[in-house]
Amino acid sequence: MNLGDLGAEVIKVEKPGAGDDTRAWGPPFAGKESIYFLSVNRNKKSIAINMKDSKGAKLIRELAAASDVFVENYIPGKLAEMGLGYEDIKNIAPHIVYCSITGYGQTGPVVQRGGYDSIAAAVSGLMHITGHEGGEPVRPGVAMTDLATGLYTYGAIMAGLLQRYKTGKGLHIDCNLLSTQVACLTHVAANYLNCKIEAKRWGTAHGSIVPYQKIKFTFD
Repeated sequence: MNLGDLGAEVIKVEKPGAGDDTRAWGPPFAGKESIYFLSVNRNKKSIAINMKDSKGAKLIRELAAASDVFVENYIPGKLAEMGLGYEDIKNIAPHIVYCSITGYGQTGPVVQRGGYDSIAAAVSGLMHITGHEGGEPVRPGVAMTDLATGLYTYGAIMAGLLQRYKTGKGLHIDCNLLSTQVACLTHVAANYLNCKIEAKRWGTAHGSIVPYQKIKFTFD
């Protein structure tokens, strides 16, 4: 969406039939579209292609050859099985900035697991530090891990386009939910790495700054 705000033509590829699952995430709805879907698809055009079909995969390759950026969020290896992995696209579009968004990156013991905001928020420690002091872990009210990963991806794509402008060569960008959320732990992670201070839930308070917590006031 941010790339679209800057003027990019963004084409979203959806599955034939129902399309993106979030189209049905409601209520509320605006006509037949869920408000949720509309809120996260600003500036995007949509097309439906069956990428598992050879003709569909061919269409994707033709579209990639005419594009600057290719963004995908499949489990590592799935697109390569369709002839749409980074090396496949690079061969026909060496200029492409190919960005993969996954749950856990391209290598490691859990890369074949699907990526979900709430699970990444739990595994990374975000839920552990969110909630009332002494209470249960809490998921933030919006999908903060998804949103932060999107913003990291946006910055990485912009840097990739700058590199392409300077070198004429594309590249493969690897963004994932877990790495993003761990990076977003900032001072909480640094407290442990440097001082072995275990993180905890503070509610609206802060472990290093006072006053920071909610305070009730009475106005006459």
